[in-house]
Amino acid sequence: MYAFLDKFFFVFHSTLIVFNLLGWIWKKTRLANLIVILLTFLSWFILGIWYGFGYCPSTDWHWLVRKKMGYYDLPSTYTKFLIDSLTGWDVNPELVKILTVLLLALALFASVWTNIRGWRKSKK
Repeated sequence: MYAFLDKFFFVFHSTLIVFNLLGWIWKKTRLANLIVILLTFLSWFILGIWYGFGYCPSTDWHWLVRKKMGYYDLPSTYTKFLIDSLTGWDVNPELVKILTVLLLALALFASVWTNIRGWRKSKK
């Protein structure tokens, strides 16, 4: 069961990251993308007050599964885990954190911009 959950979280969380970064591109997914990005920021900054900056429940649950599987040397962020897993590298965790925040902020800007532009066009 834990092996299944490990794969599930890997696919789910990775898909969520890609959706956060690119979901604003397609007209049909723009509103959902904006909502998911805002929920991500709420998790990072509001839940982060209690659990630490950048807190993500999905990462927390995935790490619980991996600990049950005997993996205890887990990075502090899922993004570092993902990059390391996919490339075999050991990337600098601080660089990953900076790039993660920067890319999500850019995606938020793009999502807000495309949603506002779409709402304005629909009112005309």
